[in-house]
Amino acid sequence: MPANKSGPGKKKKGRRARLLVITFVLLLVAGVAFGAYWSVSTVRASFPQTDGTLQLKGLSGQVKVVRDDHGIPQVYADSPEDLFRAQGFVQAQDRFWEMDVRRHLTAGRLSEMFGSGQVETDAFLRTMGWRKVAQEEYDTKLSASTKKYLQAYSEGVNAYLKDHQGKSLSVEYAALEFENDYKPEAWTPVDSVAWLKAMAWDLRGNMRDEIDRSLAASRLTPQQIEDLYPAYPYDRNKPIVEGGAVDSAKAFDPKGGQGGSTQAGGPGAVTGGAGAAAGLRGSLAALSGSLEKVPALLGPNGNGIGSNSWVVSGKYTTTGKPLLANDPHLAPQMPSLWYQMGLHCNKTSAQCPFDVAGYSFSGMPGVVIGHNKDIAWGMTNLGADVSDLYLEKVTADSYLYDGKQVPFTTRKETIKVAGEQSREITVRETNSGPIVSDRNDQLRKVGEKAPVKEPAPDRAEGYAVALRWTALQPGKTMDGLFALDQATDFPSFRKAAADFEVPSQNLVYADTKGNIGYQAPGRIPVRGKAKGEAKGETEGRTPGQPAGTGRNQAGTDAKPDDKSVTPAPDGRYPAPGWDPAYQWTGWVPQSALPWDYNPQRGYIVTANQAVADKKYPYLLTQDWGYGARSQRIGELIESKIKDGGKISTDDMQKMQTDNSSEIAKLLTPYLLKIDLKGPNERETKYLREAQKLLKDWDYKQEADSAAAAYFNAVWRNTLKLAFGNKLPKELRVKDQCLRVRPVDSSAPQEDLDGTTRLVLECGERDPDAAQPDGGDRWFEVVRGILGKPDNDWWKTSSPRSNPDAGTRNRDELLARAMKDARWELTSKLGKDVTSWSWGRLHQLNLKNQTLGKEGPGIVQWMLNRGPWNLAGGEAAVNAAGWNAAGGYDVVWVPSMRMVVNLDDMDKSRWINLTGASGHAYNAHYYDQTDKWAKGELLPWAFSPDAVEKAKDAVLTLKP
Repeated sequence: MPANKSGPGKKKKGRRARLLVITFVLLLVAGVAFGAYWSVSTVRASFPQTDGTLQLKGLSGQVKVVRDDHGIPQVYADSPEDLFRAQGFVQAQDRFWEMDVRRHLTAGRLSEMFGSGQVETDAFLRTMGWRKVAQEEYDTKLSASTKKYLQAYSEGVNAYLKDHQGKSLSVEYAALEFENDYKPEAWTPVDSVAWLKAMAWDLRGNMRDEIDRSLAASRLTPQQIEDLYPAYPYDRNKPIVEGGAVDSAKAFDPKGGQGGSTQAGGPGAVTGGAGAAAGLRGSLAALSGSLEKVPALLGPNGNGIGSNSWVVSGKYTTTGKPLLANDPHLAPQMPSLWYQMGLHCNKTSAQCPFDVAGYSFSGMPGVVIGHNKDIAWGMTNLGADVSDLYLEKVTADSYLYDGKQVPFTTRKETIKVAGEQSREITVRETNSGPIVSDRNDQLRKVGEKAPVKEPAPDRAEGYAVALRWTALQPGKTMDGLFALDQATDFPSFRKAAADFEVPSQNLVYADTKGNIGYQAPGRIPVRGKAKGEAKGETEGRTPGQPAGTGRNQAGTDAKPDDKSVTPAPDGRYPAPGWDPAYQWTGWVPQSALPWDYNPQRGYIVTANQAVADKKYPYLLTQDWGYGARSQRIGELIESKIKDGGKISTDDMQKMQTDNSSEIAKLLTPYLLKIDLKGPNERETKYLREAQKLLKDWDYKQEADSAAAAYFNAVWRNTLKLAFGNKLPKELRVKDQCLRVRPVDSSAPQEDLDGTTRLVLECGERDPDAAQPDGGDRWFEVVRGILGKPDNDWWKTSSPRSNPDAGTRNRDELLARAMKDARWELTSKLGKDVTSWSWGRLHQLNLKNQTLGKEGPGIVQWMLNRGPWNLAGGEAAVNAAGWNAAGGYDVVWVPSMRMVVNLDDMDKSRWINLTGASGHAYNAHYYDQTDKWAKGELLPWAFSPDAVEKAKDAVLTLKP
């Protein structure tokens, strides 16, 4: 739906004085004070030249940049170095502000641009050391050809910077230049490599779940926590690989030797009892807050982030060749994360092997997702568990490991701050990784609440928290990316995938010869086993967790005050860093990662579901997406091919916009049976008007659907009543307050009548990261108790002010949720249920990732766009995701969509969320968004003839 100008707006509090200065400058840019002429000239100063001829230093020959009427460039050159040199120049033309902010983010240098408000984020990023690892990758891991390509790309960026500064770069630079004379420095190859760390961070797997399970222990029992993380439904939602190939091999040690066996030493006890539990909870809560402050460039990490991709064999398509679709679900932002382009050698050869088009990242050479003349590929997040949190028993100078004190590895980092003095931090590292808990005042005081007993040394700092993550070890992903662009068949595709180490992605494949395939790449750890633990013992059991509730070694239920509680080494809970049994022992071999080739069923679907069945010999994760989208896509494919039907490109496009709600199909029949009653006849009628919306609903979440609006409000309120209000404050939405029983009280607190005193407790999470988020994990949670009307989760207590407000069973809670939804939508959308629409609740706002998020209203007005009223929903194929705990606003989207036709590449289609340009008021700033919102796709010209026919501008770059 088009922008709804009446949609709700939000203003951030606590704006810094620095942004007020920027606001003043941008007011001048907007012409508020200096007139329209200066305004127009300033805004247009940064628009790129797209026609005519320019000189580009370093070229060995002439390069053509052909743009279509949406500003999408196709680059033609005689050498790969010239291709990537031109790519750097063109991306700097369109998106340099975005590129510059990204490199400052990945290097932990945002404070240099935006001042002291970013120091804490910079310190956290410096502690992880993204830029440091990227430098090591460039120095020691990448091939000579990859380095040449990265260097050429940097030269192209710098050639553009040489002639463009301040307002000629963007209006944002006009503001920064006015305030502190900020000038961008030269681009380097490591700036490009470091972006892979940000990409991996947002796709890092289950770190949020690992923290959340531990935090939940303050209010929930081990069994209740397990209720909220049910096992994957293998019997209902098919894994990606069904009978596919897995080569037999043993895990290898990172140092080169064979590994995979349990290391010596028994499991260590996390001691300290209930006090330690409280300290750990505070530590993890503060760490959770630090995670939220790192900009989520790809999307809110958790169950929602993911993607759809599927490929259908030619035997089931109207073209007789495969069709491949992909739409990654990432954070909405302005401009879009993706940059569409083509990179073409004028004559492909071993010396110049590139003829590829698709989606790239600004600031990084090559194409990440797309096709060349022989193959096409798509990506979805595999979700492998590639990060672990380790509790460390520390002194000021050392940490305990295997019964010995080991000195920290330390380094100093200096954080420069715009307009202020620099800050210096010390980064401490253990053999498990950097101490991320050092970056928060609250974490440094954890030990005061959590004294750790022997065998820990005497000290007051308590548990430190270290992070081990595969992306913090140098790898060869950039080599893999260039190899993907050049792959010509399935063997070369798999070889390229072997180098795509971080982040771990599901890769789907199709080629012009009619083959389809799948490969799971990635560097995925093999974890040790506690002494005496049999292989597979952790599968499906209630796991232990340190310093809280869980399982003890005897396998019996442990209570919060147990003195010795150990976690299973399965990555689901923070592990004891002092115990060698919990260290990683190697990596799952690439040859043992699941793959599939021309499966008999004729199609492959990846949508973040389980990769392989329970027989697969390695633990990839226990926190899969639960398969709602993948199962629906499979159903749509099967419905088309049954009885000899064929799937067209139009069908693939239509599947991408399927809005069907899987949880609505499950829950609505129960809602229709509820006998809704109000305190009087008028209110009873009022409630039943809304209920009747569900009677003939087809479960489609169209933007104009009143039934979808009502159902999703009921779903949100059901989750809040049954689960959300029972979660600890660390998981609930910030500033939403409840009266609850006190936790960690040293003495009983009772009112005069002898009942437990309730205290006011307010949530601490940002709305897009709070729980319950309403994703397909929560579908499974509710599915598990729907047939149990007296299950404890349906029971809620009543406040003293309203003794009748509590619920005793499923039907009472659902009735309460339906009533609450009716009143909520009445306040938001009006009394008349026929005027309700899902899109009025479910809106997309595109925000500039810097000033558009934190700037005052005029800045946001200049740089942001929206709202759009959207169809789709949580865990639908058209995954316009929203967080049920936080509200209905769209927090992740299909960030792009593509359908590749392997019979004729020129009949492929694509769309971006916004547009090619990052310049506000440029014609291509968001010229694709209206079409994207309607589910439309653009023609995707690939061959020289098709590109020539579609051309709108031609820029010739000469040496």
